[in-house]
Amino acid sequence: MSQLIIYGGFQMYNKTCGHTFDCHCPPQTFPNQYDPPQISPTQQTVNTNVFKTVVPHIHPSHTTTVNKHLFNHQHYFPQSQSVVNECYEEHLMCGMPYNPCCHPRPFGC
Repeated sequence: MSQLIIYGGFQMYNKTCGHTFDCHCPPQTFPNQYDPPQISPTQQTVNTNVFKTVVPHIHPSHTTTVNKHLFNHQHYFPQSQSVVNECYEEHLMCGMPYNPCCHPRPFGC
């Protein structure tokens, strides 16, 4: 029969070894035994690195302002009218005036 005794931080066994006194013998240590390894499936881990790169996209534009001036030439043809009133006079001598002081003379004399 064995008894577990802790002595100075070591585990000791009290065995009956056929003596009249108790002998404290260390336990027997056997070499390590190894079972075949049990391999779990590989755990996949993904580390993602994000690198930002700025790519400028330039979209130029140009606006041309065209100012057009339209000259509207308006042609008029005014017509004027005039009225001319002409007056003519004729002085006819239908004979000789009577002059009591002078005798009548023939015309053209």
